[in-house]
Amino acid sequence: MVATNTTRATLPPDAAGPRAGHPGRRGLSPQAEGMLALLVTVSIWAAFALSARALSGSSLLPADAALLRFGVPLVVLFPALWRRRRAIAAVRPGPAVKIVCGAGVPFFLAAMHGGALTSAAFVGSIVPGMVPLFVSAIMIRRGHAAPRGTQAAGLALIAAGVAALVWRYVVPVDTDVLVGAGTLLVASGLWALYTVGLREVDLDPIGSIGLLCLPSFAVIGALVLTGVLPTGIAHAAGGDIALFLVVQGLGVGLCAGLLYAFAIRRLGAERSAVFGSLSPVAVVLLAVPLLGETPTLAVLVGVPLITAGVVLANRRPRPKVPADA
Repeated sequence: MVATNTTRATLPPDAAGPRAGHPGRRGLSPQAEGMLALLVTVSIWAAFALSARALSGSSLLPADAALLRFGVPLVVLFPALWRRRRAIAAVRPGPAVKIVCGAGVPFFLAAMHGGALTSAAFVGSIVPGMVPLFVSAIMIRRGHAAPRGTQAAGLALIAAGVAALVWRYVVPVDTDVLVGAGTLLVASGLWALYTVGLREVDLDPIGSIGLLCLPSFAVIGALVLTGVLPTGIAHAAGGDIALFLVVQGLGVGLCAGLLYAFAIRRLGAERSAVFGSLSPVAVVLLAVPLLGETPTLAVLVGVPLITAGVVLANRRPRPKVPADA
C-alpha cells in the first residue's frame, strides 16, 4: 500500500488521453488501462501486508527489509530524482517531516512489528482501513467540518470492523495480538499523517518517492551502522532477499505509487479509492494459500465492515444543483 501526491494527476478520465475507439489509438481503452493499473496496485498492497506477516518467519530482519524497501527505488530512479533535486530540496520542513515520519522508518517498523504479532488480515485491514478515520480526525483538529452522511457512516463502519477484529482477543486477554493491533493502529495513524503531508507538497509521484526514500534510507542505514538495529542480510537466504527486493523495493517502493497515480489519471480519484478498498479482501484470500492462515469469525465479520466503511468514507457528496438551474 502506497500513497503518492496526485495533485497533478487528478484530471478527469477523458483529459488523460484519447477516448476509447479513437482512430489514432490502438490497444486498451483508458478505462481498461486504469483498471489494470489498479488491479496491480491492489495486488502490491496485499503483498505488503503478506510480507509484513511473512517477515517473522524469514531469514531477514526488519532493518534488512527496510533497506530494500527504501534503497531499491533510489537506485532505480536515481537519474529522475537527480533532475528533481531542487524541487525536492524546496519542500517545506513541516510537510517533509510528515511524509518521512508517516511512511518512512517509523511506519515501516511499526507495520512489520504489528504484522509479526498478529496476522496478514490484521495488517491488510487495520493499516489502510483506519486511514480515513485518522485523516478525518486531523482535518477536524484543523478546523474542518466533521464528516456527515455516508462519510460519517463509513467511518463508523471502519471503527466497528476494527472492534470486531480485536474483540475476541480482549476476553480472554491475548497480550501479543492486542499489542500488535495497537502497533498497527500507530502505523495507520502515521500513514494518515503521510497522506496529509502529500497534500501540502507540489511534487509529482517520482519526486514524492524521492522525498520519502532518501532520508528514510539514510536513517535506517545509520541505525544499522551504529548497531541500534541488527542486520542479518549478509547471511540471509537468497530467496528471502529476492522476495523482499521484488515485493518491498520494486513493488511497494516503486510500482505501487506510480501505478496508483496513473490509475487516478485514467479513472478519477473516487473510483480509484473505492476499488483500492478491496485490498483487505485480497489479503484475506491470499493469506490462505500463501501463509496457511484460516480466516476466523472475527476476520469474516471485521474485514467486510472495514471494506464497506472505506468505500463509504471515500464517497464525496455531489454538489447541490440550484432549483432554478
